[in-house]
Amino acid sequence: MSASPAAKPAGLSVFFPAYNDSGTIASMVIRAVQAASELTPDYEVIVVNDGSADATPQIIDELARTYPHVRVVHHPRNRGYGGALQTGFRSATKELVFYTDGDAQYDPAELAALWAKMTADADLVNGYKISRSDPLHRIVIGRLYHHFVSVLFGLTVRDVDCDFRLMRRSIFERIDLEKTSGVICLEMMKKIEDGGFRIVEVPVHHYHRAFGKSQFFNFRRIFKTGIDVMRLWYELVIRRQHLRAGVRPLAAREPADRAYPSSPRT
Repeated sequence: MSASPAAKPAGLSVFFPAYNDSGTIASMVIRAVQAASELTPDYEVIVVNDGSADATPQIIDELARTYPHVRVVHHPRNRGYGGALQTGFRSATKELVFYTDGDAQYDPAELAALWAKMTADADLVNGYKISRSDPLHRIVIGRLYHHFVSVLFGLTVRDVDCDFRLMRRSIFERIDLEKTSGVICLEMMKKIEDGGFRIVEVPVHHYHRAFGKSQFFNFRRIFKTGIDVMRLWYELVIRRQHLRAGVRPLAAREPADRAYPSSPRT
C-alpha cells in the first residue's frame, strides 16, 4: 500500500559519494534533481567528492552553481567509501535520506519506488538488484560474499550491498557508523537490523558500468575486505559492542567538511 503525502516527512536529502566519476556524475545529479522535485518541494542533492583526481570536483561545482538545490562537499584526500558515506549522512539535513553511488549503475528515477514504500511502518526502504549487470566473475564473487556475510552476521535483507537506500535520518540518532572502507554497508545493515528498525525491500534495476572501473574487484582489495569483515564480525557478533554502547550521533563525531553550496572549489 502506498503512503499518503501526510504519512511521510516532506523533506528529502539525496546524496552521492563520488570518486573519479567525471563521466557519470553530472547525469546522476540532474536525474536526482528531477526525481526529487517530483516527490517533494523540500529537497536537497549533495555530492561528496572523495578526493577525486579527475574532473569530478569541477563538474560538481558547476552543477552546484547551476542548480540551487545542489550542494557539494569536498574531501581534500580520499577517505574511502565508508568515509564518503559518513560525510553524506552527516551533511543531510532533511528527515528522509536517500543515497546511491555516482557511477550510474543505478537509476535515481527509481527513487520514486522507494518513496512509495516509505510508510509510517517503515524506517528503511532497501533496494535489491533484480539482476546484476556485471561481468561473470563479479556476479559470482558478489553472490558468494552476500551469502557468506548473511550467514556470518545473521542478516535477513536480500541484498546487503545494494547501495540504493531511502531511510529516516533519525536512525543515526541511535546507531553510529565507524568503518571507512566498503564494509560500512555491512556494518550499517547489521546495526540497523539489531536496532529493531523496520525494513521494507523493493526491487531495482542494476546497469552495466559505462565509465571507469570498480575500486573493489582486485585481489588486494578483496583480501583486505576479508580481513575487515572478520574484524567487524568480531566487533558486532562476538563482542556485540554496538548493543552496549550509548547513543553517539554521527553528526557529533567530526567537524563539518568544507561545503560549497554555490561557489567554486578553492
